[in-house]
Amino acid sequence: MLLCFGVAWPFSIRKAYVSKSTKGASLIFLIIVIIGYIAGMINNMINGMNYVIIFYIANTVMIVINVIVIARNAGYESA
Repeated sequence: MLLCFGVAWPFSIRKAYVSKSTKGASLIFLIIVIIGYIAGMINNMINGMNYVIIFYIANTVMIVINVIVIARNAGYESA
């Protein structure tokens, strides 16, 4: 799952960046996914760190980038 999402996030970021639109973007969904990744990272830290945390961190960073792009797009739409 982490690998598939990790591959998918760059496509989502690019689509949002190029479209300059917030249509189809859900901040609530992204926040829920970030919460899930944070829970996964906490679980990984509690139950013994391993390489999986790298995927959690990378995916979380990509979601944050996606949120920034969506915020930028919202600025374009309000102008």
